[in-house]
Amino acid sequence: MYSTTWLSSSEDIMFSWKALQKNKTVRYGVPMMLLIVGGSFGLREFTQIRYDVQKIKRKMDPSLEAHVNTERQAGLLQEEYQKLQEVKLDEWRNIRGPRPWEDSKGYQEQQRSRQSPEA
Repeated sequence: MYSTTWLSSSEDIMFSWKALQKNKTVRYGVPMMLLIVGGSFGLREFTQIRYDVQKIKRKMDPSLEAHVNTERQAGLLQEEYQKLQEVKLDEWRNIRGPRPWEDSKGYQEQQRSRQSPEA
């Protein structure tokens, strides 16, 4: 009597397993969802490795680091201000460059000859 109950429960499990195998949702949907969820976790790990390697390999220029570092920015701004003070902005001349169809060397010589009597 005990063994027949065990057989009937075993038959029920086999029947339900066969029913699940025939179900299209279980057969195609569950593996697809596992692939999507598992793929997102896998991609997250691989992209994290990529960014960690980039962080290790990246070395900053000292000049670029000065731009990023706020403590050194004040000194850098003062240097740039001094450079602008040295430039004479009132004494500039607008000089047209050569057109694509013009000879650039000939045009440059012509511009130099025009400037030399004025200077």
